[in-house]
Amino acid sequence: MELSPAQCRAARALLNWSQGELETASAVAKKTIADFEREARAPYPRTLAGLRAALESAGVAFIDENGGGAGVRLRKR
Repeated sequence: MELSPAQCRAARALLNWSQGELETASAVAKKTIADFEREARAPYPRTLAGLRAALESAGVAFIDENGGGAGVRLRKR
């Protein structure tokens, strides 16, 4: 499943992270994150993988489409 801009925004909101905090955690430039989240550009697959990995390591679980719509949630700790 590929990370969508809406999932990225929602994941940051669940973590209470700014784009700058995601930049630090993922080593992806803040401008790239901002452009992706506002759907102004599609990053390379490796960039999306880096964003997703950073969010997942912080506790976000991504939910597949499976008929109910893609989403995000925090894993139980």
